[in-house]
Amino acid sequence: MDQFSYSESVVVDASAQALYDLVTDISRTGEWSPICQKCWWRDGDGPRPGAWFHGRNEADGRTWETESQVAVAEPGQEFAWLVGGKYARWSYRFEPGPDGTVLTETWTFLPEGRELFRTKYGAEAENMIALRRRQARDGIPATLAAIKRIAEAPSPSSRRPRRPAS
Repeated sequence: MDQFSYSESVVVDASAQALYDLVTDISRTGEWSPICQKCWWRDGDGPRPGAWFHGRNEADGRTWETESQVAVAEPGQEFAWLVGGKYARWSYRFEPGPDGTVLTETWTFLPEGRELFRTKYGAEAENMIALRRRQARDGIPATLAAIKRIAEAPSPSSRRPRRPAS
């Protein structure tokens, strides 16, 4: 990985389709992301290429909103989106593994995003780019751990009722 891209993986005891269904329910993003607190589809769109969604982020004393466009929506294989349609690419890939599904999250800060930061932040641009890189490197493992915990948690319908004590 170069300085503008970061990726990490975890094995999850869940099917690729179940994980895809989980991460494409963007209304749940706040349950696993340390930065993105909330997401919602624009105009009732769903996980399909070209669809747009909004996100509300909080980190390092700042709050900001983004619009992202779905780039890839291949059930059980990959879900990817472009922040602002061209500034950063985030993706989840789902691959079979011996003990479940290998879930990989990848962040790539695209050249258009770096140029936007240079225009927006001027002399502080490189510091802001470094901050975004640190947020991705810290956030991805935390996100993957949370998704794993959620996906592997027993569903209420799978729990057996406890027997009363004799």
